[in-house]
Amino acid sequence: MKKNRLLAKWLNNDLSQDELAEFEASPDFEKYQKIKAYTEHLEVDDLNENIMLSNILKQKKVTPKVVPLYKKWVFQAAAILVLALGITFAMKNFVSTKQTADFGKKTTFLLPDNSEVVLNSGSEINYKKWNWDNNRRLELKGEAYFRVAKGRKFEVQTNLGKVTVLGTQFNVKARKNRFDVVCYEGRVKVNYANTQILLTHGQGVSFENGKQIKIKTHSLKPEWMEDQICFYKENIRNLLDEVERQYNITIELNTKDTISLFTGKLPAKNLDVALQIISTTYHLETRQVSKKKIIFDEK
Repeated sequence: MKKNRLLAKWLNNDLSQDELAEFEASPDFEKYQKIKAYTEHLEVDDLNENIMLSNILKQKKVTPKVVPLYKKWVFQAAAILVLALGITFAMKNFVSTKQTADFGKKTTFLLPDNSEVVLNSGSEINYKKWNWDNNRRLELKGEAYFRVAKGRKFEVQTNLGKVTVLGTQFNVKARKNRFDVVCYEGRVKVNYANTQILLTHGQGVSFENGKQIKIKTHSLKPEWMEDQICFYKENIRNLLDEVERQYNITIELNTKDTISLFTGKLPAKNLDVALQIISTTYHLETRQVSKKKIIFDEK
């Protein structure tokens, strides 16, 4: 009761110096302060004073009901509690949830239906928990592997295209202008620009600058989940970008971009071997100027 009394007096700016000091020292003061700041910004529509006055005069006059001051305190405290619970509920359910994987890291997490997602380095996913079972939709920036629980339609939206499934295992990568989708179990529907493709187990597709490349795989899951970086007909800049993400380093290329496309694998846990493969393939010299910076020079 004492806390409610102090809360009500604080809302009315009636606290003495000692009471204010006591109230600000309470563990819930920061929460009350945020709620008060939020409610102060609430706005209502402009009122027509003439219409309001006319309606008041038409109403039957009644004897005002006196409410004891301590009950007002209780009502105000209850209203604040309800508002706080409402804000907390909205923040947890209606605001988007974000999952990220920093450079050199991978992140594994579960969606509300227990679908599993593994984010590759330098990737991000956003989704909303509210009504998830009926609206299983998320946005992906980068690359992720999905093991989807059976249920309603499941959508992965990227800036390059969309993937739709019911329950399956697949990998999606959207980097720069390249969009890759590989199906490891079940079926997935891929939408890219005006093209729609149905993939089944072991099939994949890649789009880059409007061109389509079919992919075949015998793997049970993406190679990057086993610390290997797999490329299929990728240019050297895309290759170096992925190495930068996996090892959290910076690579400078002092040569003209070669038109040769790379197909193969690089280790994600052995930088020396990865650099040697790249330099040998493209006839480059490697210089490691610091722990975090590599330079490739033309021979």
